[in-house]
Amino acid sequence: MNETPRGSRMHIALFGRRNAGKSSLINALTNQDLAIVSPVAGTTTDPVYKSMEILPIGPVVLIDTAGLDDEGELGQKRVAKSMAVLAKADLVLLVIDPRQGTGATELKLVETAQRQQLPVIAVLNKTDLFTEIPPRPNLPPDIPVVTTSTVTGQGIDKLKQLMVQVAPKDWAAPTIAGDLVPPGELALLVTPIDAAAPKGRLILPQVQTIRDLLDHDCLTMAVKENDLKRALQMLAKPPALVITDSQVFSQVDADTPRDIPLTSFSILFARYKGDLATLVAGALAVEKLQPGDRVLISEACTHHRVTDDIGTVKIPRWLRQKVGGDLQLEWSSGIALPPDLERFKLIVHCGACMINRREMLSRILEARNAGVPIVNYGVLIAYILGILHRALTPFPAALDVLKE
Repeated sequence: MNETPRGSRMHIALFGRRNAGKSSLINALTNQDLAIVSPVAGTTTDPVYKSMEILPIGPVVLIDTAGLDDEGELGQKRVAKSMAVLAKADLVLLVIDPRQGTGATELKLVETAQRQQLPVIAVLNKTDLFTEIPPRPNLPPDIPVVTTSTVTGQGIDKLKQLMVQVAPKDWAAPTIAGDLVPPGELALLVTPIDAAAPKGRLILPQVQTIRDLLDHDCLTMAVKENDLKRALQMLAKPPALVITDSQVFSQVDADTPRDIPLTSFSILFARYKGDLATLVAGALAVEKLQPGDRVLISEACTHHRVTDDIGTVKIPRWLRQKVGGDLQLEWSSGIALPPDLERFKLIVHCGACMINRREMLSRILEARNAGVPIVNYGVLIAYILGILHRALTPFPAALDVLKE
């Protein structure tokens, strides 16, 4: 719990040709031998993630990618995997070996990154091999360039300073719940301990929410769903907010007096990791579903399925009941949405606790470009149970979407 989850770290992706020195640069930035370095071209085949801390940016993830000039059918697949990393990156380091020069490969990467509004720094590496500073690479004039040597350490501190300067100021997500509860007031968290909960621990969104509330000087109290009534009776003053797990939404809604604001962890994370208003609009699309329509249920990670799993059992059951018939359901999990999203009438996404905000926003954008509404688990559950209006009361902008 003391470690910052990967999904809350700024993601810095390193791109370049084979043997440009990407892995060596990661080792220099971290001052550790984290990445495998070899003179053999193509040592890095798949994206490799390295967590570290760069002050004053804070916790980050450095992503080492395969060479952009990889060859052959397998090499092209590696390049495609590397380019897919842009969807989750907050900052791009384009590593260049002056002996290799720059060309269409680098320009294509820069154009793609800029189209996605990603800041790019060009790192002219291996300058220890030159008696004079190599000329500026053939890149757009607005791309900052820094010269480095991972052998001598030259330019590494300057690179870190430049990373701080160009890092997107708004990369960090808004607070999870700290802006909803005044300092010194109580947030009451309803945290079921069921078969899906990790033994001896709370699930990640619950832990992150508690930490966020504490960072904002809020009081926190956690109870199981069957103890909520008794906890409310014992309090001398009502809590400023009740936050519940979506799976017990109905019970918590019934047990929480109407004058106490109520929402869910999943709705909080819909705002924290994505675009709450868009996900609310996705919930409204459920009304247009017809029996036989194709629906994608997508999760950003893989996990052990339990008997009454939320993604494979509960949500499909609720959707069938809502539609009044069977649906063509497909499931996906892992680092990317499947191709041909146009096939679907709705995408139901998990709470995104294991991916960063940029990646979730990228997935929302993919769905929007395909013309497919997208909703997350918590927003969908609240909508189907008829509780979404109440659960959105703390979020006026999203509530307006529901009213419209």
